[in-house]
Amino acid sequence: MLGSGLSNQVGASVAALAFPLIGPAGVVAVRQWVAAGVLWAAGRPRLRSFTAAQWRPVLGLALVFATMNLSLYTAIDRIGLGLAVTLEFLGPLAVALAGSHRRTNALCALAAAAAVVVLARPSPSTDYLGIGLALLAAVCWGCYILLNRTVGRRLPGLQGSAAAAAVSGVLYVPVGALALWQNPPTPVALGCALAAGLLSSAVPFLADLLALRRVPADLFGVFMSVNPVFAAVVGLVVLDQHLAPAAWAAVLVIVGANTVSLTTASAPATAKKGSG
Repeated sequence: MLGSGLSNQVGASVAALAFPLIGPAGVVAVRQWVAAGVLWAAGRPRLRSFTAAQWRPVLGLALVFATMNLSLYTAIDRIGLGLAVTLEFLGPLAVALAGSHRRTNALCALAAAAAVVVLARPSPSTDYLGIGLALLAAVCWGCYILLNRTVGRRLPGLQGSAAAAAVSGVLYVPVGALALWQNPPTPVALGCALAAGLLSSAVPFLADLLALRRVPADLFGVFMSVNPVFAAVVGLVVLDQHLAPAAWAAVLVIVGANTVSLTTASAPATAKKGSG
């Protein structure tokens, strides 16, 4: 789990190194192609056997893949890795809070909202577009979670995710071709984009599969909450992006809110399992 989280954020920081040369769109296109190749090899989807009811969530998931990564990487380019990933993490937090009527989770939602205000720090120099793109990535991540559940119910194994990644990769062919034609990649930029695809797609995918064989899903979900902290630390070390003390506090509040919401959500199931 530690390797998966660090790999994902290091991959995003490596991708940021290529932004000045080929832009976020070019980097995302290469990442999508790498992800499509890895998931296709792992899932081996039988596209001809898909029904209309199976294709609908797959196509929705493909659109979410395409939008989420481009909006996140563009946000990283504008507002930095730590802030962008922290705002993106509001997506799974919202999904965790949406179905709950607990007072604790209502307090988590209020704490997260206050933290977002602190992170945004409205001022004449605030990059509202960057913040908006990070929040769009958060919406996409929430949709990804919901669509992935539907895809998992309607298609066996990894076929749905593999098909969605393949469709997303095809959608990025014209986008990537235009981006790379306008900004011809140097070997270094192309290497960074490929490394980002491997570190942020292939490695986390395989590491998560191995981790979920050894730890409960609820523990895995709670551990994912540290990703904003990883992003802030990696952004500082690799990209020299510094967060103010108030921003660090806001990051920790959002991480804490997510951890509490996931822990309280899994508590009834755990208690029920233990009592049986």
